[in-house]
Amino acid sequence: MKVTALHAGFFKLDGGAMFGIVPKRMWQKLNPPDEQNMCTWSMRPLLVQTSAGRNILIDAGLGNKQDEKFRSHFLPHGEQSLFSSLEAAGLKRKDITDVILTHLHFDHCGGALWKNEVTGNIEPSFPNARYWSHPRHWEWSMNPNEREKASFLKENFVPLQEMGLLHFVEDKPEINFCEGIRIRLFNGHTEALMAPLITLSSGQELLYCADAMPSRWHIGMPYVMAYDIRPLVTLEEKAVMLREALQKKQILFFEHDPGAECGTVTLDENGRIVLEKAGNLSEWI
Repeated sequence: MKVTALHAGFFKLDGGAMFGIVPKRMWQKLNPPDEQNMCTWSMRPLLVQTSAGRNILIDAGLGNKQDEKFRSHFLPHGEQSLFSSLEAAGLKRKDITDVILTHLHFDHCGGALWKNEVTGNIEPSFPNARYWSHPRHWEWSMNPNEREKASFLKENFVPLQEMGLLHFVEDKPEINFCEGIRIRLFNGHTEALMAPLITLSSGQELLYCADAMPSRWHIGMPYVMAYDIRPLVTLEEKAVMLREALQKKQILFFEHDPGAECGTVTLDENGRIVLEKAGNLSEWI
């Protein structure tokens, strides 16, 4: 099992929305905002290459389809793109066999389709891949509540179904996706978010946290995004996640952290679970 952190660029989100009830005087020391109160965040898919020959991509970033008005709200930027990052890892778009979409918010699934810059047509970003979603989350995204409506852009995922590329995992608390990859479900951020748990060749486990824990700064219990539809459920899920990460010495993969790809946790002198180490994935594998 080989894992490689990919990069789909950076974008900006409101700091208050990302840090919830935590006062700005505290969170601004972690991720300093600009004059519009916007903080920079990463979009960080993960490439998993299995011994059986599957090249699995987890999430796909924002993509290139959205118009300038949309982009002006989130200011995507950075030299790296998903395609160039994949090429740097030694693969082409046609080599991807599976794309696991943790959930269907635009910054996670927008890059599943791309706008061909020559023809202007919308095409699958990975033409030979099966795209995976969760049936309960699909229904949720197709009939969104007012709180999440702006995050579920149907042009990002409905065409996948129309093209016959969309597949659904089983609706179980823990899903065996393939050898070495299990999928956990979290319901605090959105309904049935899928977080892949990957067993590395060393035997150590890596949890792709997605928006169940978007950055190292969200390890602290009060740090719950205002975007989460069920913040109290997020607290409960995070407590379980962190206890397991501590007990099993898991690697936590942070999709949105602008500076750290991964982290591990430990206990502090007061018995709280805190960040032990943060850095690039290459430091663990």
